[in-house]
Amino acid sequence: MKLHTINTGFFKLDGGAMFGVVPKAIWQKTNPADANNLCTWAMRCLLIEEGNQLVLVDTGIGNKQDEKFFSHYYLHGDDSMEKSLAQLGFSTADITDVFLTHLHFDHVGGAIVRENDKLKPAFKNANYWSNEKHWQWAVEPNAREKASFLKENILPIQESGQLKFIKEQENIEWQKNISISFAYGHTDAMMLPKINYKGKTIVYMADLLPSVGHLPLPYVMAYDMFPLKTLTEKQAFLEEAVNNNYILYLEHDPINECCTLQRTEKGIRVAETFNLSDI
Repeated sequence: MKLHTINTGFFKLDGGAMFGVVPKAIWQKTNPADANNLCTWAMRCLLIEEGNQLVLVDTGIGNKQDEKFFSHYYLHGDDSMEKSLAQLGFSTADITDVFLTHLHFDHVGGAIVRENDKLKPAFKNANYWSNEKHWQWAVEPNAREKASFLKENILPIQESGQLKFIKEQENIEWQKNISISFAYGHTDAMMLPKINYKGKTIVYMADLLPSVGHLPLPYVMAYDMFPLKTLTEKQAFLEEAVNNNYILYLEHDPINECCTLQRTEKGIRVAETFNLSDI
């Protein structure tokens, strides 16, 4: 097995929304905001190379939305999905499986492209993996979360015939050396892949832990549908992670790709940060 970081660029989100009830005077020490109170975040995907399979975890925001949409998120940086794959000698046609942690636009937007005014899968030879509970949650969204679930990102996956569902079962083994945990606080039935790699367990954190700055328990995003559920899920996961020496792969941290954890007087905090290629 080989693991590769797939950078798809940076975007900006409101700092207050990203840190919930935590005051700006505290969170800006680790995630400084610009004059508009916006913080920079990565959209860092993961490529898993295993035998004849190329599994892509999440797809970034994509590029098919209109100028007005992108004006809210200030996309920047030189990276893209296609460029990052090409640097590894791959193309979108080589991807065999696209694993979608959840269907918010910054995670699934790159799954669908617009060509000649038609929406089609960006990865034409891949199976797209979600789970039935989260899929239904996304296609029939509540008013609060509706802006994150864009039909043009989601429905064409099903229409293509490439959609597959993973059974909703904690720590289910999905592929060789890849099991899945489920989380329900950020959105219903978000999936976190746990990868056995070089004798270590690497967990793709999606939005359960967007960045190192979110390690303290009260640092829960205002975007989360069920923040108290996130709080309990995060606490349980951090205990599991520190007890088992997990490596956390951080999708949104603008600086740090991976980290390990340690116990401190203030609770569980970061021990080391490093790049995936350093493992």
